[in-house]
Amino acid sequence: MYETFYGLKSRPFQLTPDPHYYFESLTHRKALSYLGYGLAQGEGFIVITGDVGAGKTTLVSHLMATIDRERLTAASIVTTALDSKDIVRVAANNFDIDTEDMDKAQLLSAFEEFLHAEARAGRRCLLVVDESQNLPAGALEELRMLSNFQLGGQALLQIFLLGQPEFRDMLQQSDRLEQLRQRVIAHHHLEPMEAHEIEPYITHRLSKSGWSGRPKITSDVFALLFSETGGVPRKINTLMSRVLLMGAVEHAELIDQPLVGRVLADLNGEEVDIAEPETDIDLTKVKSPLWEKPAKVSQAQPEPEPAADPVVPEPVVAVSEETVPTDHEVLPFRSADAVPEQTSVEPEDAEAPEAVEPAVDSALLNQLDSISRQLSALESRMDGQEESLHRVLTMLVDWVESDVRSKESYVNAGRAA
Repeated sequence: MYETFYGLKSRPFQLTPDPHYYFESLTHRKALSYLGYGLAQGEGFIVITGDVGAGKTTLVSHLMATIDRERLTAASIVTTALDSKDIVRVAANNFDIDTEDMDKAQLLSAFEEFLHAEARAGRRCLLVVDESQNLPAGALEELRMLSNFQLGGQALLQIFLLGQPEFRDMLQQSDRLEQLRQRVIAHHHLEPMEAHEIEPYITHRLSKSGWSGRPKITSDVFALLFSETGGVPRKINTLMSRVLLMGAVEHAELIDQPLVGRVLADLNGEEVDIAEPETDIDLTKVKSPLWEKPAKVSQAQPEPEPAADPVVPEPVVAVSEETVPTDHEVLPFRSADAVPEQTSVEPEDAEAPEAVEPAVDSALLNQLDSISRQLSALESRMDGQEESLHRVLTMLVDWVESDVRSKESYVNAGRAA
């Protein structure tokens, strides 16, 4: 829902890997170089490891979006705890090889025949195995055996292995994987992004979603995001989604540290008060006119109370126009307590002509009356704020449930396939 409020074309911080949002940090640039080198070699294993949410899948998805499908046939599988027979069958199915009612020998024969046919057509084959840390040593050995298929001294299948840090440890320490280790031609471990990369990462993803500077983000927010996420892309996406959602609920045009702090408190289970949509904004940070804010808030309410737009007598309008802040004086409104202190002068001590006193008294009264009307309007909008928040949260729940159902349908379709 926040993308609608801020005029974005899509959700820039969704958790689903999307090559459209690929950001080339320093560590991702190195990993992409290794993948490119591996493709040029056309054989062996390329291993990419990284912590959860480091961007391994997005990296490979970006690479797959750039390859020439006329020269390379690629398949990708996300593994669970598959045994040695299952891994071959799953790999064959992802290359669209019909494996129904085949035993292991027939399965391997069909796989080799497919690889030979692709080679004769001038195409090499690539298998990408994600979540490789879930595979037992026996399944990894089966993948090594698949990489042995050759034609005229040329390898027919190349394999990319993506996994979490424990896969790197298993690969380095297992005695059963010595032969596979000898076939790894490149290995890179994805590190979290550095502090100076957080701002370009966020602005990059926002720009890919059609961001035109709304909302604005203060520079100190990026340092806070880095300290809270450690530079892990998925953690940044999760936190920024919540920040933008909170901003949309509060109608915030500026994302600053206090707003992020409220989101962090909410994530920690603390009770957080939703701030009222802003009516008093620092013009040095936001370019939009200050006096447009109440109009935006009142438009957000489906049925504003009559008190929100009072009919102002003509003489009062003339006076309150004089009290509106100029470009050199930003004063949304003065408190009622401050006014008497500034103007309380005994009549006998006043040096101004008597003719000025009625005008001063009239201005003060009209200013107090204007303040009273503004407070009444604020109270009226606050009455409808709870209903608006309830509606927003209902929309969010519906959206989450719809997203879950969509993913369940995708999973079920994958299982059926």
